[in-house]
Amino acid sequence: MTTDRRYRLYWEDFPAGHSMAFGAYPVTKEAVIDFAQRYDPQPFHLDEEAARGSLFGGLCASGWHTCAMAMRMMCDEYLLEAASLGSPGIDELRWLKPVFPGDTLGMRMEVLQARPMASRPQVGLVQTRWELHNQHGEPVMTMQGWGMFRRRPAA
Repeated sequence: MTTDRRYRLYWEDFPAGHSMAFGAYPVTKEAVIDFAQRYDPQPFHLDEEAARGSLFGGLCASGWHTCAMAMRMMCDEYLLEAASLGSPGIDELRWLKPVFPGDTLGMRMEVLQARPMASRPQVGLVQTRWELHNQHGEPVMTMQGWGMFRRRPAA
């Protein structure tokens, strides 16, 4: 595994205990409906009248749309500048509150542990917990999972 590209962030930049807060992602009615039409066409994601009569009380984003918005914030904040090799998966995902059009989402990320991959020591594993919150500071989603990053090349 070789690369000529130099990244700003490598595995070594994500030690256990490292945290960051970022994002001011606006949720629009158009985006909620567009995502729902494509991927999760349940009435409370598509139709304001049907949504008012639902458990949520109004049009709300699909949980999967909420995940996609979180992913976009992670890419914009650090992943596109990192020697990321993807992820082997998410261990835990919780949708805590509905996300409504007009909400503005932010995120807090905390590294729980970091270790070299046993089978590929040039790759580091990072276990991270993310909390997505709305403009009132209320948690709307939590996620915990692993990322894989290239280790910093020797100088």
